[in-house]
Amino acid sequence: MKKKNRVRKNEEFQKLIRTGTKLSNQSFVIYKAEKKEEEARIGISLSKKIGNAVQRNRIKRQVRMMCQDLIDFEKCGYDAIIIVRFAYKDGSFEFNKNILEKLFIKAKMIELHIKESL
Repeated sequence: MKKKNRVRKNEEFQKLIRTGTKLSNQSFVIYKAEKKEEEARIGISLSKKIGNAVQRNRIKRQVRMMCQDLIDFEKCGYDAIIIVRFAYKDGSFEFNKNILEKLFIKAKMIELHIKESL
């Protein structure tokens, strides 16, 4: 995920959390609001209780990769904050990516692609 597609400032995090719509599942909480810039931006947050700095940075890198694979930042109409929950550590990368994809579909940040059979 490119740096221009990240929410970095604390004020922006707080504003999105205050004004955004909340959706959640067992591993993630998403706050989304209409985007203000050309491309959508995503911020990732997690508690220090999840692990030490090395573990938290690894999780953030994984979630960034999931977002990069799932979201088209030019077409997406929302900025979002993703808060990672404790249950994230229990699942595999693919399992967590699948859960995040379902949450993005529910939030209407990505479209559901149905495979047609011949």
